[in-house]
Amino acid sequence: MSANRFDLAGKVALVTGGSRGLGLEMVRAFAQAGADVVITSRKLEACEAAAAEVRALGRRAFPYACHVGHWSELDGLVDAAYGEMGRIDVLVNNAGMSPLASSSADTSEDLFDKIVGVNFKGPFRLTALVGPRMVQDGGGSVINISSTGGIRPQPRFLPYAGAKAALNIITEGFAREYGPTVRVNGIMAGPFLTDISKAWTAEARERSNSALGRPGRPEEIVTAALYLASPSSSYTTGSVIRVDGGLP
Repeated sequence: MSANRFDLAGKVALVTGGSRGLGLEMVRAFAQAGADVVITSRKLEACEAAAAEVRALGRRAFPYACHVGHWSELDGLVDAAYGEMGRIDVLVNNAGMSPLASSSADTSEDLFDKIVGVNFKGPFRLTALVGPRMVQDGGGSVINISSTGGIRPQPRFLPYAGAKAALNIITEGFAREYGPTVRVNGIMAGPFLTDISKAWTAEARERSNSALGRPGRPEEIVTAALYLASPSSSYTTGSVIRVDGGLP
């Protein structure tokens, strides 16, 4: 496959949680493919560091601090992104959080609301704001970063699993709402060696019960993201692609 299959020259991508982990890998990949990038996370300093990497590749970057779990902040993010960049061609709802409670009974209402807010409410609202503008501009691509937890729920992170399952559902729903010009897809990620893996055991960082027998490296999310962001996936919408090493 030639490199230009994933050409994003002239496109603008907005990546939530884009200052570290899988989000930062996607920011780098989009910029390398020719896109300008809006980078948002809660900490402006981290967004600015990622933006510096994008600019070093010769692309425009716009860092913007935003808590995607806060509904009231998302209008400002979208307005600022359009004001600075003029358009959004690719929206990646990547920001997420998966804190554990000792048990379901010990999960507080505040923790539940935070988990659902970042993993489900934020992506819903952001897509609802950007989707109609993409339609007006002639099309676009929305990519929701989900988790295999949404189909393989385990005790202690059930609110997270439920939020990701809901994210899978709205992926198909938004594909119908904003099609045919806007495509909406998801990536169902398995275990990846991002910052969260620092809390894992040494064995968990080396081995997985997947077909490949190991966790993923952050850069291994990139090809799926480039495929869904680019015209190469022109006949793919409402789909959730598993990138999990072959988990059972």
